[in-house]
This record gives sequence, structure tokens and C-alpha cells, in this order.
Amino acid sequence: MSSSDDDVPLAGRNTNGTKSNGNFHKSANIIPKSLDKAMDAANKPPKHAAPGISIRNGPVEDVDVDHQPGTNGKRKGRASMNNGVSYKDATDDSEEDKPLSKRRRVSKNKPRDDSPSDSDDAPLVSKNAKGKAIAVGKKPPNIKETSIGESGGSDVPLQEKLAKEKAVIEQRAAKEAKAIRKDEAKVSTKKRSKKVDSDDNDDDEPLVKKKKDTKPQTNGLSKATPKAGKATKAVKKEESGSDEHLVKPSRAKKQNDTKAAQSKVKKETRGKSVKKEDTEQDQEAEEEEEEYRWWEDPTKGDGTTKWTTLEHAGVVFPPPYEPLPRNIQLLYDGRPVSLAPEAEEVATFFGSMLNSTHNVENPTFRKNFFADFQEILKRTGGAKDKDGSKVEIKEFGKCDFKPIFEYFDAQRAEKKALSTAEKKKIKAEKDVVEAPYMYCMWDGRKQKVGNFRVEPPGLFRGRGEHPKTGRVKNRVKPEQITINIGKEAKVPAAPEGHRWKEVKHDQEGTWLAMWQENINNAYKYVMLAANSDVKGQSDYKKFEKARELKKHIDRIREDYTLELKDEVMANRQRATAVYLIDKFALRAGNEKGDEEADTVGCCSLKFEHVTLQPPNTVIFDFLGKDSIRFYDEVQVDPQVFKNLKIFKKAPKSEGDEIFDRLTTTSLNKHLSNYMPGLTAKVFRTYNASYTMSSVLRELKSEGSIAEKIKDYNDANRKVAILCNHKRTVTAGHGAQMEKLGDRIKGLKYQKWRVKQMMLDLDPKLKKKDKRGSEFYELDDELDQEWISEHQKYLVEEQRQKIEKKFAKENEKRKAEGEKEMKHKELENRLEVADELAQKFKKENKTGKVEAEGRGPTVEKLEQQLEKLDQRIQNMSYQAEDKENNKEVALGTSKINYIDPRLTVVFSKKFNVPIEKFFSKTLREKFDWAVKSVDEDWEF
Repeated sequence: MSSSDDDVPLAGRNTNGTKSNGNFHKSANIIPKSLDKAMDAANKPPKHAAPGISIRNGPVEDVDVDHQPGTNGKRKGRASMNNGVSYKDATDDSEEDKPLSKRRRVSKNKPRDDSPSDSDDAPLVSKNAKGKAIAVGKKPPNIKETSIGESGGSDVPLQEKLAKEKAVIEQRAAKEAKAIRKDEAKVSTKKRSKKVDSDDNDDDEPLVKKKKDTKPQTNGLSKATPKAGKATKAVKKEESGSDEHLVKPSRAKKQNDTKAAQSKVKKETRGKSVKKEDTEQDQEAEEEEEEYRWWEDPTKGDGTTKWTTLEHAGVVFPPPYEPLPRNIQLLYDGRPVSLAPEAEEVATFFGSMLNSTHNVENPTFRKNFFADFQEILKRTGGAKDKDGSKVEIKEFGKCDFKPIFEYFDAQRAEKKALSTAEKKKIKAEKDVVEAPYMYCMWDGRKQKVGNFRVEPPGLFRGRGEHPKTGRVKNRVKPEQITINIGKEAKVPAAPEGHRWKEVKHDQEGTWLAMWQENINNAYKYVMLAANSDVKGQSDYKKFEKARELKKHIDRIREDYTLELKDEVMANRQRATAVYLIDKFALRAGNEKGDEEADTVGCCSLKFEHVTLQPPNTVIFDFLGKDSIRFYDEVQVDPQVFKNLKIFKKAPKSEGDEIFDRLTTTSLNKHLSNYMPGLTAKVFRTYNASYTMSSVLRELKSEGSIAEKIKDYNDANRKVAILCNHKRTVTAGHGAQMEKLGDRIKGLKYQKWRVKQMMLDLDPKLKKKDKRGSEFYELDDELDQEWISEHQKYLVEEQRQKIEKKFAKENEKRKAEGEKEMKHKELENRLEVADELAQKFKKENKTGKVEAEGRGPTVEKLEQQLEKLDQRIQNMSYQAEDKENNKEVALGTSKINYIDPRLTVVFSKKFNVPIEKFFSKTLREKFDWAVKSVDEDWEF
């Protein structure tokens, strides 16, 4: 199972007063009042406490992004999931039944290499402007760049401003929660009174009369039927977990909005070719069936049965291993050795990735790989030299994988060098083979399957300091795979000579196939695609649950604030944990064993993970989800600071848990008393969505599309900071900003040239122009050295364009059987670039620019200036946005935690095409959100 799921119960907890690792509770059961008073006397509360806001986020070590051989680098591993049903073999040893040994501790002196995360909120490599990595011991930069439009001249610290704003939002949330419950109570009272009146009236009526009233009318339909139907819907609405339901927009309004958005997009993309996004399969699916709006079907998802009929084609296996050419061999102690195919394949796993120094230079990675490699060598007969004599491979240092690497590197270069036509042909052939697997029939509806490919064998990477990094991932065989399909459906055939492990008809499961991998013994699943009904319903329920929390948030906050001073240690620990989860978006966390990465969450924080700095600053430093380092300095409520000090009190020391009387299971069980299904992770979604809703409510966005997008990103950034969705500045940020700055300077240089062309046409313009002679001067940013470099860049860019176009035309001619153009033609075309270089040389010498184009006039050149000004403005907004967002994870907030319907509301309210916020993949994933709300919808 995925170790990062917040809801997974901690393994091996018991109720006899000990933790599962055998340690007794070190904290007292009751907190003496004398201790509370002593702590209060020792720590005076701060004058300006700003609880709930992060002060800074910290650095992580250098990482090396690498791709697995045989993949395109884009493929994500399937996350294991827990659907409440166990499919383990009866013979499988359950790790949960074994006591966990003492957990690995994170050494303070040992440097950590954190692997990159798919997630946007993963901390990335922190580097300074010169490109040097920030030392681990140094403190990270303040979040001064993310000032969200605050006045720079104010003496009030940003943290204090945001804390006040967060306090206002929380007060508003409390008022709304009380109002919602009050309205629901009124409606409930009215319903009860109506029911009593109805029952009284029924009792007074004769039985015969009642029977007559229930007879159908002349047309066979009861007049009361429509009213009854409405009443039923009303009751259903009240019983639902959300106080507000999806508003179905009127057809006319929706069409107008769509036309306006399309018109806007057309204007912006005029003159450019728009890439066709829909595949043939997508079009066929749309033509075959009318759109199914499951979010408007109140009966969908009420029961546990997920499907009635299910048909699919199974899974696609990776191609079999192709042995290396005879002249390519592993060298051991300088001598080539031959290996059995299975062992040779494992050698290629390591040899093909020598360029990934982050992995191959990791001692743990090497040790685990070599241990597995030796085991496979023993099983397959070992290695032999050219004479057939057995060679015992004992030392990793004597193994030379360079010949293997050079072979795979040459193959990669060869593949990269293929023409566009050849690449398209290979892709088309692959698509034909995989077409039957791309879709399944789910309750008679065609649904897209997510990743139907079985994971190829290779070396396990893991994240962070995963103890199993470098282990060999075995090839998955059909005998390991369980198929889930309808009883009446045709079971897909297993590859020739093989059979499936089992065929199930699990109507409660949303998986199509599954198998158990050999590294962590986790189950991998083939699921439906993100834009399918089932996945969409999962997202919808997630955000509806967050909306339901809106009704109860005030009571929860009031209760945990009171319990922060509870004399019972367990209650005070629980209240402190809920405070940290609510205010700082910490994950709940789960207990780990020796064979798992030592990742941490709130409930599993250890003594060394928390540092306290009086009067109320707390420093968190631990490996979080996916083994990504979490470093944060926060200001907390004085009572919380005091509690943490008590929780760390002796006899606790390094390795001991701070919340030793709390588990994730008990915390979630407590939260479910407020609201069915409420867990710690719902707070992250609620806080992000409610904060965004509050910000959008006050927002008035005007101006161009670029300005409105910046307004949205500013709102999103505010949510990210208030909800602590941060990241460290990326390694390439400085280079990206420099490149963007050069592009803006390039446009300014182009503006200057256009102005000089205007003077070329009318030399007296400089004197008679109302804008003055300064209008025609060179911008201060542009010095002669930069201009010379930029001119060289423009000439080289022109050359590359010509060469690329020439190669493309020749590819087309070759594909159509025509004669290719000779190199002389390319040389003739490149003369244009040579002429441009000569033109720049002349301009630099004379200081004058000759007018260009067909029939140039001053009016036409003025129009060019206007267009350049707009481009500079848009690019400047983009640069400002990028700089402001360098330390906040906007993607995390927008995709995972902010209700997508709020983004749709902004899009429709301010007439910004949704394409500006959601990519094609996200538009498919959130199709239900795009089509279900109008601009008046509220979270």
C-alpha cells in the first residue's frame, strides 16, 4: 500500500500502553497544573504573535533528474491503493503482524539527496543567482518575493499582514458555519411540522377516501406525481453532505459563454496553426454516445457496487529482452565476461544509466543492485570468460559497465536522429497495436483506461533515502496478474503459453487488473483514466466533503482551542496535532518499519524533527511525503509552543515520538465524530478552497487577458502562502528569468529599430513629434555589448530556422518519393542570414536603420510599435508572475486542493478562456467542473 496515505492506520498499534515499536509512553498521562504555570512563567507571550503563517521554507540538496532506460521519462509509476479488500495470497507473510524494529533515524550530519517529485509542491533544488547550491546548514531565504501586491513602503511585516487576513477569513468561516446550521435547523423544523400535520390529517380521513385519492387520473398519471417528485428531490438535497449543490447553467448562457471564450481564443491565435488535440478514438467515443452528466445524477455513487457490466482487453506487456551483440560485454577486472540472458538484462539496467550519477554513485543504490545481481548470477550459472571458464564476480569495483552504456547511448542517439516521418510511423504502428487496450466498456459506456501497460523490469529508484533503492524490479509475468472483469464478458486471452493468476468479478473495485511487485510487495493497479466518470466522481466527492466541512469548522476550532489546555495528555496532544494540521497543512503521517523510507507526518514527528525557538517559533525539519525534505519555520500560538515544549520534556530524547499518545487512526476517529468521513487530509482541501473562494469574492479583475491571468495567479499565490503550499526556488529559476529578461530586452531593441526606421522615412519627425526626441533614444538597459551579442543570436537563430525548414522539406520529398534538394540549395538559402549579419554591421557603423518591408510608412511602423508594446507588457506580466511564484507551489494548490469549480467561476465571471488555466489533460480531468457551474456558484 502507499505509505503516504493519510488514512492508513498505523501498523501494529496496540492498546496496552505501548507503541508498536515496543517503547512505552514517556509522557505523563496527566499534565500537572504546576508544570503549566512554570512554563507560563518561563515563556512570556510575544508582542506580535502571527500564528498560522510560515516564516520561511528551507533548502534541499542537489538532485539529478534521470530517465529509466526504455522509457520516455514521462511515465509515472502507479500508486498502490487500498480499496478495503485484501487480495493477498493465503501463503503471503503479512508484515503488519510482525513487530516493527527500531526505526531509522535521520542523521543531522549526513547529506541527503532528495529525488525529484512529480508533485508541484515537492521542494526543488535551491540555488543562488550564480548557480551554486545553497549549503544545507544555511538558513533559507525569506519569502519576501511573494508580497502579493502589498505596499512595499509599509513597515508592517508581510507575515503579520497575512496573519491578520487569515484571521479575518477564519472569523468569516465561523459565522458562515453557524448560519448554515441555523438555516438547516429551520428547514428541518418546518419539515417535521409538515409531516405531523400530514399525519394528523391522514388519521382524520376515512380509509376508503384515502384509497380513492391514490387512484390515477384520466390520462393514467397522478396529478400529485410531479409535486411529489419535487419534494423528493428537495429532501434529497437537504440530506446531502453539502449545503449548496451544483447549479445547472441555462443552455443559452452556456452557449454564449462558450462563443465568447472561443472568439477570444481565435483572436489571440489568429495567424497561428492550432494543434489538433482530439484523437480519433476520442472523436469516435463522442459520436457514438450522448454526453453522460453523472454529476447531475443524484443516484450515482450511492451504493458500494461500482459497475454492473465490465469489458476490457487486459494489459500490454513490455517487449521481451533482446540480448546484447556478442561484441558488447560486461568487463570484470578488465576482462570481458559472458552472462546468461537474465543476468545480462540486469547488467544492462545498471549499465544503461551510468549518466544518472545521482543514482549510480549512491552507495545504497550500488550495494542493493550488486546484492541482487550476485543472487541472479548464482541462479543462472554465473559469468564465464572467452574460454568458457567460470569467473566469480565478487567485487563491485572491478565491474566495468562502460561498454554497455556506450551501446545504449548510441541507440538513444540513433533514435533521436530519426526523421519526423519515421518517428510518426513508429508511433502509428504502436498505436494500432495498443488501440484495443485504450478503452473499456463500463456499464455499457466507453471509458478511457489510464495506464494499461505492465511496468517493465528495471532498477527501483525510490525517493529520498529509500533503503531499497537499487533493488531489481522483476519482470511481471501473466501468472502474477489478476484480471477484474464482468461475469458475462469475454476474458482477455493471456500471452501464448501463459495463464492469468486469477479472474475476478469484483463489482466493488474500480480496477481492471492488478499484480504485486517484488520490491515493497505493494499491489499495482490498472485503473480508468483521469477524465473517466469513476475518477471524476472521486474528485467530486473529495471536494464535496471539503464543502461539508464548512458547516462544522467553527465547532472543531473552538473545541481544539479549548483542549490545548486540557490536563489529559492524550487530549492535549490531539488538539495540538489538529491545530498544526489545520493551520500549517501538515499531513497526518504514518508509522514506518525498517524496510520503508523513514517519512514523517504530524502524528509521527520525533524529538529531533522539531526545534523550539522562544518566544513562539517552531522549526520543522523532516522527510515528508515521497521522502521529500520538509523544512519550515512557523510562528505558532503561545499555548501550542508551550505544549510542544511539554511534549519534548525529559525523559524524551532523540528517536522518541513527540505525540506518543496519538495515532493517525485515533485522530481520524475523533474527527469523524464531527462529520462522517472527516479525516486529517480534508483540512488541506477545505482551507485552500475556502480561502480561494474568499479571495475571489472580493476580486475585481479588469484589463487584458494577461492582466486577468496575473490577478488569478496572485489570488492562487495568496492561497498557497496562507495554506503553506511552498517550494524551494528551482535550480533553473535564475537562468529562466535571465532568458525571459533577454526576450524583453530583445523586443525593446526591436522597438528601437522600428523608431529608427520611422526617422529614416521622415528625418524631421524627431523634432516635430510631441513625444520629444527622447522617444527615439536607445533604452538605458541596452548597451552596445549586449546589442552585439543579441545580433549574433538573431543571425544564428535565422540560420537554424532555414536549416530546419530545409531538412523538413527534404524529409517530405523523400517520403513522397521525390528527389531530395542538394546542399547547394541550402547554401543559397543561408545567404539571407549572411545578409542580416551584414545589415547589422552597417547599422552599428552608421547608427542608422533603413526602413524594411513592402511599402513602409510611418503609420504602419506606428502600428508595429503598438504591437511590440503589448508584447512587452504581456511578457513583463509573465516575468513578474514567474518571479513572485518562485517560492510557492501554484500547481499544487490549483490541481490538488482548490476546488476546480472556483477556477471555472473565475474563467466565466471575467471572460477568460478556461484553456488559460487548465491544460487539455486537466480540462478532461475536471470536465465535470467546467460543465456544472456558472459564474455565481460559491464553494
